[in-house]
Amino acid sequence: MRIGELSKHTGVSPRSLRYYEEQGLLASSRSGAGQRHYSDAAVQRVSLIKQLFGAGMSSRVIATLLPCVDIPGDLGIAEETFAAMMRERDRIDAEIAHLIGTRDALDVVIRANSRHRAELSPGPAAVARSS
Repeated sequence: MRIGELSKHTGVSPRSLRYYEEQGLLASSRSGAGQRHYSDAAVQRVSLIKQLFGAGMSSRVIATLLPCVDIPGDLGIAEETFAAMMRERDRIDAEIAHLIGTRDALDVVIRANSRHRAELSPGPAAVARSS
């Protein structure tokens, strides 16, 4: 199938598909006119790549994981892939911890702002005094 067809089947833009190729994540053959042609298996490959990008992985990390899909019976590749996935999980955990800390700091500021707004807003006593 050509790049437009793959794009329609996967919901991934042709530009992104070309990027996947540049990064070594996806392969195509070329026609005599230079048009890209993909196998039917490319649909599943692109779906997996989308899922990995959706999990926050970079193309570099995805490139280290894909050999496990391509050569599933190779223990060495499986071990390397496992190590890469664990590093990625650790990175995500650190990012989550950072975001929780950021949210907690924002909560402190929000509470302070709420107290400040309460002090500034006219309460029933302030309204009675101004009448």
